Amino acid sequence: MKIEAYAKINLALDITGRRPDGYHLVRMVMQSLKLHDTVDIEKSPDGEGLIGLHTDSDLVCDDKSNLAWKAAELLINEFDIRDRTEIRITKRIPVAAGLAGGSSDAAAVLKGMNIVHNLGLSEEELQKRGLRLGADVPYCISGGTMLSEGIGEILTKVEGGMPECGVLLVKPRVGVSTKEVYETFDSLEKETHADVDGVLEALKNKNLPLLSERLSNVLENVTIEKLPVINDIKRDMNEAGAAGTLMSGSGPTVFALFDNEARLKEAEAFMRNKYSNEEIIVSSI
Repeated sequence: MKIEAYAKINLALDITGRRPDGYHLVRMVMQSLKLHDTVDIEKSPDGEGLIGLHTDSDLVCDDKSNLAWKAAELLINEFDIRDRTEIRITKRIPVAAGLAGGSSDAAAVLKGMNIVHNLGLSEEELQKRGLRLGADVPYCISGGTMLSEGIGEILTKVEGGMPECGVLLVKPRVGVSTKEVYETFDSLEKETHADVDGVLEALKNKNLPLLSERLSNVLENVTIEKLPVINDIKRDMNEAGAAGTLMSGSGPTVFALFDNEARLKEAEAFMRNKYSNEEIIVSSI
């Protein structure tokens, strides 16, 4: 069973509160990209233990700390699966990038095991289990253009949808701690909010110029304080002709939307020359 695990970007990310248990309440507009990892899942009579996990990246652990392993373990324990599950992940999504690579791999494992082991779970039932693994996992099970609310468990398909465009991604080699970003945001005295409704209105009309104006992420300025190169990347992308730019998730990846393929290629060449030490990827919606 081969499953494509798609990256996501946040077109809007707002934090509306915090629960007593520490979980942040969010309101986010999520969009999946063609950029994806490939997850292969199969039953195997050979090997020790019930899970075998192998990735092609030195940046990802092939053990219990991997979210994909935890996804497999969750279903194995719940359904008392005795057949060994072999999982092989080919990584293309940058690691620790704000693009939900780990969450998407975990979602793919849940979907794949549901089929391989004939568990009969619906998409909604898979999403409920995915929420135990992380706030982005329920979205990654469905993908597309979605409004995500609560702690990530309330998903609504966005009316209209994403206008056709190209996407340029630049991920700084230096990372940021998601935990530290959220802690710093929580300590801010001034309350800020993303223009989620404005993004939804632009998507309803598939209006790329309007969408580009309203892209917003309340964590962006927090992460820029820790990693100023994000602001430099945004500035240079805009100067290279991007319709709009934004940091995805808690960072550090910056994405730019382009309505013109020639302009996208020129911007890619410019960014590769100027940011030769950073990870640069071209994708589409």
